[in-house]
Amino acid sequence: MSRGKLVVYTGYSGVGKGTIMKRLRELDDSVKLSVSCTTRQPREGETNGVEYYFVSKDVFEDLIKQDGFLEYASYCDNYYGTPEKAVDEMLANGYNVFLEIEVQGGMQVMKKRPDCVSIFIAPPSFEELERRLRERGTEDEETIQKRLSAAEEERKYQQYYTHTVLNDEVDRAANEILSIIHNK
Repeated sequence: MSRGKLVVYTGYSGVGKGTIMKRLRELDDSVKLSVSCTTRQPREGETNGVEYYFVSKDVFEDLIKQDGFLEYASYCDNYYGTPEKAVDEMLANGYNVFLEIEVQGGMQVMKKRPDCVSIFIAPPSFEELERRLRERGTEDEETIQKRLSAAEEERKYQQYYTHTVLNDEVDRAANEILSIIHNK
């Protein structure tokens, strides 16, 4: 069995990364999503250990001290991080492991694991991004403004990613990503 590929999968909040990921997993059994740790509160319908491991700030900071993360970052007043051991186990078992992370974490992984595949998901426009954030209905106005402001900063990092995939249509974007990972 060949080793899987590590995929840094980044894009603006609200761009549709989760929707594309759901489609990728339906299309290809080799695609696995790394479950990250976070200190943010669960959204409605999220389950601990499925979408994220929801932990306290103290627990997260203890894991940092133990060097237990492939990457971690603070984003919109919360920590997010990727447990390294679980990722390495999935790669060894031949899975293509996607790290759905923000740009700070993505840059850390690209530096630490230069053989990774890096993919940045972009919206058709910033107006469309704002519309998607508002339609989600999961955040208050202050959080939406923070996410839009963060997106302006994230835009500066897009150039460091090997691939940019436009999320104008989910199936098209998912098939482009599968083509990237299977032709690398």
